[in-house]
Amino acid sequence: MSLVVSGLVAGHGKVPVVRGLDLAVPGGTVLALLGPNGAGKSTVMLTLAGLLPRLGGEVRVGDRSLPSGNPGRTNKSGLVLVPDSRALFGGLTVAETLSLSEREGGVTSAEVSDLFPALRKRWKVKAAALSGGEQQMLAVARALVQKPGVLLIDEMSMGLAPVIVEGLLPVVRDIADSTGAAVILVEQHVALALEVADEAMVLVHGAVTLRGTAAELRKSPEVLRGAYFGGDTAA
Repeated sequence: MSLVVSGLVAGHGKVPVVRGLDLAVPGGTVLALLGPNGAGKSTVMLTLAGLLPRLGGEVRVGDRSLPSGNPGRTNKSGLVLVPDSRALFGGLTVAETLSLSEREGGVTSAEVSDLFPALRKRWKVKAAALSGGEQQMLAVARALVQKPGVLLIDEMSMGLAPVIVEGLLPVVRDIADSTGAAVILVEQHVALALEVADEAMVLVHGAVTLRGTAAELRKSPEVLRGAYFGGDTAA
């Protein structure tokens, strides 16, 4: 399922943070949304998920135009967010968390175990007792059992050691390939994000300063660095 965003204006209250953002993510592909802290990346993700009302523009999942500021309808339309806070209920076990979220046609518990082997022995453990890496696995697994057509992952690496991140990020590639979902990944580990993404976009102060294929940007670190400082290099 594809995601198409046209002329998105997003912000908090009536104050725009992001203006006129256009992007298209076909099913089965990963877009890395990059940029420094405060660039507006999380604002974009929360707005796409309906947790913040749009100030302008349109969001389409497949052939369906999504309502503004309606997270319930947005989720039912197939767009699922993994927030940077993970938003887990600490008193629920891994099994309970997945059981309460699953939808027909979503990833099964057995497939979750294959995707995240570290969760296999933690099935009856409460979310609050999991390690940071295990909690992140559970947050992504909870999204997958909801059968997302579009998956938004905001800062998968938040608070995690680099060695854990190296093991988690390739799963994003596997998800896009195996489920056909369109994936947007917000990530501070730029090099690792570019290894799993198809396309990449750099956002600075709410404006796109660079966009291109991940392969191109991996070969042009100096261009990437320039984009982070707000250079007008957007394609």
